[in-house]
Amino acid sequence: MQLIPRAPILLCMLAVAGFYFAGIDVARLPAGPGAVTFTDRTGATLGTILSSDGRHAAAIPLGRVAPRFVQAILAAEDARYFHHGAVDLRALLRAAWEYAVYGHAESGGSTIAMQLARFLDPSPSTIRGKLAQIVTAERIAMRSSKRAILRAYVNRVPMGGNLYGIEAAARTYFDEPAADLDLAQASLLAAIPNDPSRLAPDVDLAALKQRQRYVLGRMRALGEITRLQAARAFAETLHVRRHDVGIVAAAHALFELYPGVPAGTPRVRTTIDLALQRFVQAQTESIVATLGTYHVTDGAAIVVDNATGDVLAYVGSPNYFDDAALGRNDGVQALRQPGSALKPFMYELALERHAIRSTTILPDVPAAYAVANGRLYQPADYSGRFSGPVRVRYALANSLNVPAVAALSRLGVAPFLHRLHRLGFERLDRNAAFYGLGLTLGSGEVSLWEMARAYVALARAGSFIPLRLLADAPRVAPRQIGRRSYWLLVTHMLADPYARAKSFGLHSVLQMPFPAAVKTGTSSGYRDTWTVGFTRDYTVAVWVGNFDGSAMRGVSGVTGAGPLWNHIMLHLYDRHDPPPFADPPGFVKMTICATTGHAPSRGCSATVREWVRAADVSDVRRPRTQPLSSTYDGWLALDPSAGRALPLRIVTPRDGDVYVLNPTADALQAREQRLALRAVGAHGPVRWSVGGVAVPLDADGTAFWPLRLGTWQIVARSGTQRAAIAIHVVPPPHARIGFSRS
Repeated sequence: MQLIPRAPILLCMLAVAGFYFAGIDVARLPAGPGAVTFTDRTGATLGTILSSDGRHAAAIPLGRVAPRFVQAILAAEDARYFHHGAVDLRALLRAAWEYAVYGHAESGGSTIAMQLARFLDPSPSTIRGKLAQIVTAERIAMRSSKRAILRAYVNRVPMGGNLYGIEAAARTYFDEPAADLDLAQASLLAAIPNDPSRLAPDVDLAALKQRQRYVLGRMRALGEITRLQAARAFAETLHVRRHDVGIVAAAHALFELYPGVPAGTPRVRTTIDLALQRFVQAQTESIVATLGTYHVTDGAAIVVDNATGDVLAYVGSPNYFDDAALGRNDGVQALRQPGSALKPFMYELALERHAIRSTTILPDVPAAYAVANGRLYQPADYSGRFSGPVRVRYALANSLNVPAVAALSRLGVAPFLHRLHRLGFERLDRNAAFYGLGLTLGSGEVSLWEMARAYVALARAGSFIPLRLLADAPRVAPRQIGRRSYWLLVTHMLADPYARAKSFGLHSVLQMPFPAAVKTGTSSGYRDTWTVGFTRDYTVAVWVGNFDGSAMRGVSGVTGAGPLWNHIMLHLYDRHDPPPFADPPGFVKMTICATTGHAPSRGCSATVREWVRAADVSDVRRPRTQPLSSTYDGWLALDPSAGRALPLRIVTPRDGDVYVLNPTADALQAREQRLALRAVGAHGPVRWSVGGVAVPLDADGTAFWPLRLGTWQIVARSGTQRAAIAIHVVPPPHARIGFSRS
């Protein structure tokens, strides 16, 4: 009988306990996907990436909110916040009476806890919805402190558009953290939550100012500010930014970083240089546009500080927001065939492993290599012609394919692939047999990011460091790959304008007025063009092509990506020149015969200066005779299969090349718009004519023809030999503001 009175008490206790455990501790609520604002290396805003649900929100502790905003938001929304529970019965009854008398409530009855309840569990503006808010608010109040509720509220309160929370609003509207808001800013932002869709600063500023006057009046009535402070705050001129400023620059870089940003991090400083980023972006867009008639729609570029690995510019496409042009594709991270851009790494390793040496004469002749399934691999250059025996420097600088394959066959594909992995080419994830000897010609797929990282190692003489996009990321100690001397030797080869003159001329876009090493690459079918180069200070890597994989029309690395690389590199040194490259230690410079790689002997028609490993000097000093005289740089006019002289042929320009002429160029630019004419296989002086008009030779014996609009036949004659090609010179497709070919 005594148990009966205890039953109601037990039931009440269970009900209270159940209600308690059903309470909501807002301090334990997940912060939710927050927006992240990214800045450049100096703190200038690059843009904000919203959360997956499209909300721009950032959670911060209450201590990082300016006290003036806390005062202002409480004065405007819940002045008695610290003196009532989850529900303010006095305010609720007043609002109900006003609604009954006037048809609408003059003052709100919702408390901070009730508003937070609505944020967490949206309910309709009906009596039932209001009752649901009250229940949720009571659950919140049972298990949450006043400060916890206030913190959750200021981090979730709608602030216009897709902005939520005071930190997001302060950063967006004033480009300041919430901790730094003054009275004028705080009172203006505290006015927004009353009607966020109407009172956003870029929607109805006049209405917002009137609400700000009300907020300041409430603060003065509560004794938190004086009449003079209120007047000054209301009169203060505030420079308010639009809430949809979005991304200012480097969109691809920001989206690359965003998934890795720790939860609750509202602001991230990158390594990007905003001014340089804008320049590179504008140049990418402009130069891709000038190549539009050759079916070029896309391009990407990255600029790296060699000393730190910091990425200073990151352009993934001409326009991230151009969906029709697949602009959201990231050309920096996309996998593409690199063409000849990997050759420097193969030559460096072959030199280091002594598979070849700097004086080796490599064959540029028809060759066949046995591969799997009884097939033959027969490499060839795009010209379809062969140059005979050539030096390593010449083969690399002119990007000849057959000598590169010959060098790789001596080195071995597996060691080369292993070296590429050490240089950071993780995407080359198949075995050596899969890539075969074509690996040095671009049979694998790599990204521009990987390419830039490897070239930074080349610029640092084999000292490998990872690339950095986060300014505050810890620095990683460099690791040495290979021997410095061979990296520096390859650097000298890539920086030698005379070594590449046969294929590119002395006045191409690859020629800088300061020491710079550079390499181009063109994938099969003209689907990708690359130009990657560096100074002691910077590495610039550029890709131009089409995201859909379609082929360009006759665009090579020098004509596609080359101009963009040229513009960026010149911009980096518009005020000073970089230091020269260091000499390779353990090497001495010697005069050798261009066609034998040994000390000059009788019958050597051309000599060159080359870096020779000190241990090889005695061997190189022993003369070796040559079978046939050759022209400068090791061009031996001999068909090894038939034992007869090769015919005269024009190597610069190529048959069918298309050039863009700038008709508004000044005198200096016009001088640079001259085409160097070069031929091989001559057995005497070469006479040139373009369109039937003779082209004179300069003091160095080189013919330069000033570009003219039209289709032109170029003829070379030497003795009884004759070679002819045709080229096309066209105007730019259309003018682009801010673009200069100088």
